[in-house]
Amino acid sequence: MWKKGIFIILIGAAIAAAYFFTQKSRLASERELAIQDSLAALAAIPEPTLLYGIPIDSFDVYEGKVKWGQSLSNILSEFDVSNEDIYELANKAKGVFDVRLLKAGYPFTIIHERDSSKKARQMIFEPDPTQFVVFNLADTIFAENVKREVITEEKTFVATIEEGSSVSQTIADAGGSILLENRIVEIFAWQVSFVHIQVGDEFKVIYEEQRVGDKVVGIGEITGAYFKHWGKEYYAVHYEQGGDSDYFDEDGNSLRKTFLKDPLSYKRISSSYSPRRFHPVQKRYKAHLGTDYAANPGTPIWSVGEGVVLEATYGKYNGNYVKIRHNSNYTTQYLHMQSIKRGIRPGTTVEQGQVIGYVGSTGLATGPHLCFRFWKNGRQVDSQRVELPPSEPIDPSKLNDYLHTKNVVMNKLMHLESKQPEKKAVLAQIPLNQH
Repeated sequence: MWKKGIFIILIGAAIAAAYFFTQKSRLASERELAIQDSLAALAAIPEPTLLYGIPIDSFDVYEGKVKWGQSLSNILSEFDVSNEDIYELANKAKGVFDVRLLKAGYPFTIIHERDSSKKARQMIFEPDPTQFVVFNLADTIFAENVKREVITEEKTFVATIEEGSSVSQTIADAGGSILLENRIVEIFAWQVSFVHIQVGDEFKVIYEEQRVGDKVVGIGEITGAYFKHWGKEYYAVHYEQGGDSDYFDEDGNSLRKTFLKDPLSYKRISSSYSPRRFHPVQKRYKAHLGTDYAANPGTPIWSVGEGVVLEATYGKYNGNYVKIRHNSNYTTQYLHMQSIKRGIRPGTTVEQGQVIGYVGSTGLATGPHLCFRFWKNGRQVDSQRVELPPSEPIDPSKLNDYLHTKNVVMNKLMHLESKQPEKKAVLAQIPLNQH
């Protein structure tokens, strides 16, 4: 009898176990189906549209440009932002972004409510491609500067000037950045006449390109450059000494040349550069874009640097004057001369310190003096305040280190060759680690 009881118990246990595992399997299946349903529901939800990292699907976007005389307050008041909130935002922006830098013509973006109020939630301003500033007015008022990731990559460029082309056009034809042209002109400003580029001139560059995404935003360090101009070869090697960096030639001489501080031996400066000065002859206020040196009549006037004479003639107001182009960046002019030295004429090459004329009072002048004018990058500037380029050679204690750097850079430059000579310019394909 007891065996029959044990048998019944075992049968009951087996039935219970089967029921348990059946229920467990059913629950697991239901749970799996629920998870799949949840995942499917999530997958059906579209990804939010982001602008500057801000979801904008439920809002409208306005893009505009700062108008002349327009301020942060003027802009935001048109989007239902109270004066109190604008004042608080301006205070929160201190140390993040100077709102006075919202200059005319600069673009901005407003994310605002999708109703009749058009109340602004965020205003975004991009000072430059590497960053943007978010002025937040939704919930909490604050200002935040967001830096974009800037990728720096070493690149090379090889180009040959062809008929009807220029440095700028050649770089553009190869898909290069105008920023690269500006740096090349700056480096070789003293060696190459960029207004007289000729067919067959060639240049090579090893440089750092800075990008945000696919957009080139800057040119970093130019490690080395080469320019063949009118058959003469010039090398530029970047080297840092004493915290200052410059470009040097094969012998360690700086490619940059400086100017004499003053163009003559003078008594005093009788009138300085001024955007508004009372003219002693015309009896009215006008800009005086030069420096007047009072000196004895006949005092020799020197060219402050080597260059080519552009003009050497007489003008009703300037009197006898000489104008000299020193390179692509710098030009000087010398006015009211008693006379221009014989042999100084347009096209003449002059050396630094060479006499080009003598102090006088010709033209619109009240007494013997020299009016000295100075142009930098096509704009007249104050010669007494302009920062002149250095011309210090390599420190003798660093010469061996420089020579090693020079040999590596020049070797790279010499091995850079165009793979497609039929084109005006191509990116060089040779690996940069070749020696």
